[in-house]
Amino acid sequence: MTPAALASAPQPNPLAPGLPPAAPLARPDTARKGPLDAISAAIARWIFTGVHGNCLVYNTCWEDPRLDREVMRLTADDDLVMITSAGCNALDYALDGPRSIHAVDMNFRQNALLELKLAGIRRLDFEPFFEIFGHGGHREFSSWYRRHLRADLSESARAYWDDRQNYFARSSPGDSFYHRGTTGHFGRILTGYFRLAGFYDDAKRLFHVSSLAEQKEIYERSIKPRFFRGSLKRLLETDLALSALGIPKAQRDHLEKTCGMGMADFMEDCVEAVFTRLPAHENYFWHLYLYGRYSRECCPNYLRPEHFARLKAGMVDRIHVHTTDVASFLRGYDGTLSRFVLLDHMDWLSHEHPELLAAEWQAIVDRARPGARLLWRSGGFEVDFVDPLVVQRGGQSVRMGDILRYDTATAAACHARDRVHTYGSFYIADLVG
Repeated sequence: MTPAALASAPQPNPLAPGLPPAAPLARPDTARKGPLDAISAAIARWIFTGVHGNCLVYNTCWEDPRLDREVMRLTADDDLVMITSAGCNALDYALDGPRSIHAVDMNFRQNALLELKLAGIRRLDFEPFFEIFGHGGHREFSSWYRRHLRADLSESARAYWDDRQNYFARSSPGDSFYHRGTTGHFGRILTGYFRLAGFYDDAKRLFHVSSLAEQKEIYERSIKPRFFRGSLKRLLETDLALSALGIPKAQRDHLEKTCGMGMADFMEDCVEAVFTRLPAHENYFWHLYLYGRYSRECCPNYLRPEHFARLKAGMVDRIHVHTTDVASFLRGYDGTLSRFVLLDHMDWLSHEHPELLAAEWQAIVDRARPGARLLWRSGGFEVDFVDPLVVQRGGQSVRMGDILRYDTATAAACHARDRVHTYGSFYIADLVG
């Protein structure tokens, strides 16, 4: 999920994800709905598939790696599999020195972006690298790409970036790679709305004040009354806008089912939480979408010179890129894994392809090391589609709920500190038995 998923749990007790209930979440029963509902659902799936099947969606990761690293406690003995997204978090995890990180994504464009970052770390000095991925591009990018980066890319990544060097060309001062991809386009539209509504400068001030009290005063006085007006709320309820942001209808339905409010109201609650309860000066996620670039002081770890140097010295070589789905990767992997970062893809998979979700968890169990730790997120406030799954383990059929031990207290505490705040719940589970 991305900035507009904005899933923040409502009061009271907004942050405790809780154990997944035992009752299975059935695939939506379209037979009970009218023909217009079925047509609407089909159109929504067509839009989402079109967006994700033909576009770079995420130009940055919208999951807070600081929390993930805190709960994974990676060591040199760990082997990790994760969903690539934009690759930022793979680089962040690498700083803890695990033996291997396997970044898996079905969208080859997302992997092409990670490959470009890996090539940049290996072949460029810090300053040009920061121009590309910190400021969102440079007029010399095409030269740097041809001379230093292109040869390091896979055939598919090379073909992709050969045709899209303009993404990083910075042809005008306001241009940026972070306006590219479907989430980038939406972010640019959103900042345009801020300007038209007259609170863009006030929004930027949030990142330069010294206290939460000042943030809250600016937000409540200058931003809140003008932000979520009727036209924006209507836009944020459309399938097209949500698909552009990486939110399929199934995930939207799950979110609305578990939170009891519409998507736009959900988003409004989240924005308020981000800017009134969490310090903005270190929130590089929201800084990026407001400014269209990172700053030297507000950026991911891989864009800080000391961490760039560590990655360049060899840690980057622990990252391996795979264009496939998670289950297929696991079935073809010759070894065991100790950490799994599954993001939120199960929200969609559980509704649209429950049989594939079951196959994925079977593959996880087959490849998981004893005591393996799994992290995932959901747009909803609770997940009821993992525990009921039945897998084969040691020649016996077992429920996932019987072999997963959840750390709900730590998950709730982490969720409260999440700088992104785009999810309704966060899960930490260890495989036991």
